[in-house]
Parts: sequence; structure tokens; C-alpha cells
Amino acid sequence: MAFARFDLTGRAAIVLGGTSGIGRALVDGLVAAGADVAASSRRQAEVDATAVAIESHGKKTLRLASDVTDRASLETLREAAVEAFGKVDILINCAGRTQRRPTLDVDDAEWQGILDTNLTGTLRACQVFGAHMLERGYGRIVNIASLASFVGLYEVAAYTASKAGVAALTRALAVEWGPRGVLVNAIAPGVFRTPLNEDLLDGTERGREFKLRTPLARFGRVEELAGAAVFLASEAASFVNGEVLVVDGGFLASGVNQ
Repeated sequence: MAFARFDLTGRAAIVLGGTSGIGRALVDGLVAAGADVAASSRRQAEVDATAVAIESHGKKTLRLASDVTDRASLETLREAAVEAFGKVDILINCAGRTQRRPTLDVDDAEWQGILDTNLTGTLRACQVFGAHMLERGYGRIVNIASLASFVGLYEVAAYTASKAGVAALTRALAVEWGPRGVLVNAIAPGVFRTPLNEDLLDGTERGREFKLRTPLARFGRVEELAGAAVFLASEAASFVNGEVLVVDGGFLASGVNQ
């Protein structure tokens, strides 16, 4: 009976930023657990390719691009999902961006752009899909936080501020919406290898420092985040609310590693 509580059969999920990297891995995990999943991002070709993969497992999906900086696109996605699935049970917010730059050189437009995607974009999605969940009295929202939600990272001040905000927003919504049946949690990934960051991780002092500070002495594989997402989306986490679940190989626990 305990294992059945991880089963997502009959659940409908939206994964924003779900067509590449961490988001795509979480889509695969939700599908494997039995959910119907709509993976959306700004690039239609990636949306289509991910939909084909989802359908190959016999699950329902959608082929709609969206942008978390465009509320109307999120509303269109919500209405299409409700029509296709009958409901939205699960929302995972993976859309994000970053830019490394000395903080004195960050202009207002860059700062605002990163916060608008990472923090305000998360809020928009929570509002758009959360309204539907609150009407039904049931929902699971999983935001993507970061190591930067807890510690400072060098020359990424806007990203760090945005991800600290995501953790705070998660707690605030958990307090407000949890009593109404919508549980709001977050995952804080450590350093995971993706096609976008592999050159940084393998070829720079920054990458070597990340590995040195991780007690498991390696970078994460994106599929290692899927279990956390399935857990938080499932009935196994029915009393977990306002949690930022860290999946980092021990990075934040680390002091001296040698």
C-alpha cells in the first residue's frame, strides 16, 4: 500500500520548461509514475519532440508552447489542459535563466529580465494554475529553487536573488494555499550536468570547485531529480508543505571535504 501512494496514474501534470535539461527529466519521471503530462516551453519544436516521447508511453499530452513572462500564454495552456485532461493536478515550474556577470556591470534590463523569468514567472504560473487547483480543492505545485536559494554564488547576483525569492514564495504560498488543498513545495538541485553547462563543469576552475564542494565527488545526473518530483507530486507527500527539498549530493552539508 505504501508504494501505491507514489502512483500518479490518473493525475494530470503541467511542466513549464519541461522540454530540456532538468525539466525534461522530471517529465520522464512523472510519465513513468503514470501521469498524463503536458511539457511546455518557448520552442515549439522541442514541445513537439517531447510530446512524441510522452505519447510513446501511452500517456496523454499537449503540443502548446508557452512563456512564463506572458500570462496570456499560460492561461491558454491551462484552458487547453483542462479541456484535454479534465483538470490539472500537478504544476512543476522549471523555466529559468541565468547570466554570469560582475554585479557592477549588471544593468536594470538584465536584472529585471532574470527576475521576471525565474521569480515573477514562477508567481505567474502559480497564480494561473493555482486558481484552478484552489477551485477544485486539490493541487501539487513543485517549484525549482537552487543552491543559490541558500548560499551566494559568485557573479550571479540576479540569479541568486531570484532563487532565494522562489524559496520564500514557495513557503508563502504553502501557508496560504495548503489549508485549501494545494500543497506547494520546491526542489533545490545541486550541480547537475546538462548540455548547457557541461563545458563549464568540465573545463573551468568554477566547475572543479563545485565538484570539490560536493561530498559525493561528482555532478548529478538529471534523472536523479525525478524521484523528488514524483514524491512531492504524489500522495506519499500529503503532509509535506512549504518544504524546499535539496538534492545536491551533500553540497550544502559540506564543510571541509579533505
